[in-house]
Amino acid sequence: MTDSVFNLTVDENKIAVVTIDVPGEKMNTLRDSFADDLKALLEAAKQESVKGMVFISGKSDNFIAGADVKMLDSVQKREDALAISELCHQAFFDMTKLPYTTVSAIHGAALGGGLEFALACDYRVGTDSDMTKVGLPEVQLGLLPGGGGTQRLTKIVGIQKALEWMLTGKQIRPKQAKKAGVLDDVVPQSVLLKVAKEFAAKKKPADKEPKLDKVSKLLESNPFGRNFIFKKAKENVLKKTGGHYPAPLAIIKAVRASVELDKLKAYKTEAESFATLVMSDESKALRGIFFATTEMKKEWRNDDAPAISKTAVLGGGLMGAGIAHVSAVKAKVPVRIKDVAEQGISNAMNYTYKILDKRLKRRIMSKADMQLTMNRITGTTDYSGFKHIDLVVEAVFEDLALKQGMVADIEQQCQSNTIFASNTSSLPISQIAAQAQRPENVIGLHYFSPVEKMPLVEIIPHEGTSQETIARVVNFARKQGKTPIVVKDMAGFYVNRILAPYVNEAANLMLAGEPIEKIDAALVEFGFPVGPLALLDEVGIDIGSKIAPILEKELGERFKAPDAFSRMIDSKRLGRKTGRGFYEYDKKSKKVDESVYELLGVTPAPRLNKSEIAKRCVSQMLNEAVRCLDDGIIASPRDGDIGAIFGIGFPPFLGGPFSYMDKLGASKVSSDMSTLANSNANFAPCDTLVSMAESGAKFYQTQPAADEPSPAPVAEQAIEAEPADEQPQEESVDSPKQDS
Repeated sequence: MTDSVFNLTVDENKIAVVTIDVPGEKMNTLRDSFADDLKALLEAAKQESVKGMVFISGKSDNFIAGADVKMLDSVQKREDALAISELCHQAFFDMTKLPYTTVSAIHGAALGGGLEFALACDYRVGTDSDMTKVGLPEVQLGLLPGGGGTQRLTKIVGIQKALEWMLTGKQIRPKQAKKAGVLDDVVPQSVLLKVAKEFAAKKKPADKEPKLDKVSKLLESNPFGRNFIFKKAKENVLKKTGGHYPAPLAIIKAVRASVELDKLKAYKTEAESFATLVMSDESKALRGIFFATTEMKKEWRNDDAPAISKTAVLGGGLMGAGIAHVSAVKAKVPVRIKDVAEQGISNAMNYTYKILDKRLKRRIMSKADMQLTMNRITGTTDYSGFKHIDLVVEAVFEDLALKQGMVADIEQQCQSNTIFASNTSSLPISQIAAQAQRPENVIGLHYFSPVEKMPLVEIIPHEGTSQETIARVVNFARKQGKTPIVVKDMAGFYVNRILAPYVNEAANLMLAGEPIEKIDAALVEFGFPVGPLALLDEVGIDIGSKIAPILEKELGERFKAPDAFSRMIDSKRLGRKTGRGFYEYDKKSKKVDESVYELLGVTPAPRLNKSEIAKRCVSQMLNEAVRCLDDGIIASPRDGDIGAIFGIGFPPFLGGPFSYMDKLGASKVSSDMSTLANSNANFAPCDTLVSMAESGAKFYQTQPAADEPSPAPVAEQAIEAEPADEQPQEESVDSPKQDS
């Protein structure tokens, strides 16, 4: 069976070992040919009179990573999507009916269809490696598990845990999986095959009840309790997603079917929902994001560029602490924090300690690993220990002279090839590098806060930055767990440039009498994680005011911030950090601060509906995104979509600003803007949009493609704010959530 993904060998005890190995691919994925290959395998096993069967991966770091997303994206009709699910169902049913015992020996990722395959086996044994994770992350692609996952997982772990795992798309570590009953044993990799063979020699297991505590058992065992669980799950989903994502609701429906309908009807419910979701606009948009990020991984890649193995951060504030954290925890490199005060260093180190301590308490990491990680972070009030640093990231306030002085210091204190990266949010990098002796080593590296949660980083070379410097920084950003986009060096770069007019328009609407909570609600209903005025409070109104003059000076009058911002700064209303901004904050809640209207001389007088408010704010963002493309700030619409989704929480189900404009059509976008421009010239559509409207052109001419499957990344809202409680990376949600 050398031409198959399955390679069969049989030992002297008639225990078959089936090696799963998709030829020529880094990862094992379930493809169109899977069912036929499995059928041929089982027929071959029958001829050998096997008494047990072990499935093991031929790949070094994954079992089966999931279904091939390209296969799903090529589906043209709902009937074809339905056929895929039904084919999987049948194949896995065939496995469960075998007269001998089957075992999945799992090392590495068993996700999506990979876990569904394993669930169709009688037993599952996993390694205790950090690489081994199981989960059903389909929700992140706007789908539900279509290979029986909603049915089999529920039977094993119970309703509540099944819902939790599938609605979040979380990836489960081996010990957690064993505790829940998904894995029957967890062993070192060296004995995985041996132990799996021992399971294969056993009888098929009897059906078992899920391992539930008394309260869960009581709730799940009666119709009233189950009704309560499903009702609460639906309420939570609608609260988190605003009803924009159909997949979570379909998951709830399929899980409910698993406990209320007969087997065939329950599986049919899953298959029908899967087919509907594959064809949905929301899933197509999320799959588009997946393809885009996969494609981006290939760009600026240079495996020959010297690796960054030692880093330093200038400034122990919130951003500096976050950058140090992802460098030490994700990239696993030593970090030297320099601050003018010992307290700054202490605060920055404590930032990581608090996050890791939560993981320790939740048994996500060991005490030894925590200590090892903390040992990577050291501090200094001078430049001691900087001699052999590869990358220095400055994270101080927006002062050009200060940053230029730091460039000079680093050139004096460090090696000739040490990279100086600025975390500036708006200052052109060419200005920061203007007096540098080695400008080829100077680059922008713009993170978003909270750094450990936000997926995006903007990498900004100036004209003199070397290609090697760009490649080294891109490689390092990926090691930090980031999705980097390389953008042109111009004030505001991309994310802040499209964000500024959006926020300014929200402020202007408020000054015209629209209530604060109505403006924010309008944009949340549109699909953003938070409204623009709440976002400004999180960022800090003073920070926003420092960026605005730079943008106005470099890019023109349309970036002029409303005078209201300076009045709020004068009255010490800076947002959440001072307890007052547009909202009033206490420890547990926030509410609109009504006195802000008096301060700004505004009498609330609602006149626009929410959709009109959203259209006005979003139009400003869309128009500026197109200008950024025209100016070469972003290399492509794809980069613009990824930057907006991962940087400011543009609704992922809309695919990003450029995908959204393609969906609406340039003609409608341009026409709507022209109508708005009758009262405000800033709305006038840019020349590119006008010409696209006339020609019927689109930003995307063809669908992007990808080579390697993996769970789609999930965007979160970019805010310069105090981070919320740390959530493990594995516990991402199906749609962007706000960390405030």
